[in-house]
Amino acid sequence: MKVLHQDRLRGEIKVHIDVPDDLWHLYNLILPGDLIIASTYRREEAKADKIRNERGEKKRVTLGIRVEKLEFHEFENRLRILGIIEEGPQDVGAHHTINMEVGEQLSIIKTHWRPSDLERARHAVEDSLRPSVVLVAIEQDEATVAVLRQYGIKLVACIAGPTGGKMYEHKEDGDFYGDVIDKVKQIGEVGVPVVILGPGFAKEHLLEQGRLREPELFKKAFSYHTGQAGMTGIHELMKRGLGGEVLKDSRVAEEVNLVEKVLEEISKDGPVTYGPAHVRKAAQSGAVEMLLVSERLVREKDIEDIMKDVDSGRGRITVVSEHHEGGRMLMSLGGMAALLRYKMPE
Repeated sequence: MKVLHQDRLRGEIKVHIDVPDDLWHLYNLILPGDLIIASTYRREEAKADKIRNERGEKKRVTLGIRVEKLEFHEFENRLRILGIIEEGPQDVGAHHTINMEVGEQLSIIKTHWRPSDLERARHAVEDSLRPSVVLVAIEQDEATVAVLRQYGIKLVACIAGPTGGKMYEHKEDGDFYGDVIDKVKQIGEVGVPVVILGPGFAKEHLLEQGRLREPELFKKAFSYHTGQAGMTGIHELMKRGLGGEVLKDSRVAEEVNLVEKVLEEISKDGPVTYGPAHVRKAAQSGAVEMLLVSERLVREKDIEDIMKDVDSGRGRITVVSEHHEGGRMLMSLGGMAALLRYKMPE
């Protein structure tokens, strides 16, 4: 994401959407009640002198809508923003939906930018400069290909050799490793890390074939052992912190590691608390060093007072995606947890 313009007096930030991950960041940045200004398509108003009703032609216009609802479609790489038109050449007061995609621009106007909002905007700018990681979990003649996004892990394809079931993609020539390499070539690019994992020797064979057939694409390819293949193996890789230098800078790995740290402190009765009620007390006492909050709670519940208290106490805030295992574990703790500076009395 690229910040094109800021107006602090108006509370406006104008951004350009560079990569699909930016849509997810915007989904969490924009809240109901915000004003969004963007270019969109809307039908012309009907002519009053026409005898029969005809639908007007859709034209490109710039509208400002007051947000009521947002929908993030990760598989379509699209963000739908629904609201009521407040600014524009026509139909003020009518409902409209703006579809945002990569390559487009929009302005976000808020009456109040929370510290967590500004932090997410900063993360979005930094994250767009980081390459995605292609993940291949392979075992014998089955492979799962996925992409590590900033919001989670996106399954791309399941591939099998000639003996695989119908649910898998495969070619008639039976070139299993060639099929996997072709899929990596479709979604990856030179310079993007490729992480190959699994329990057997297939990962080494794929790495060898990849470097032989597509040396530039597999120049930054790495192999790691996991107990299982498939998406289970990929989650195991993230949970165990494998991948070292390759995955350490990804937002997903950072969030998963923080949630794991919370679970570790809980297991040894350390300085940690979880659940909105307990976290609120810790925040009010200035004891919170790191607040973890699910993106679902940020959108659905008013927790601004907790976040303000944490910020006032010089604590850090991380909004955790619900699209990976760490986010799901956090939701099982009530959607909120905090690593503390000291242990709170029960």
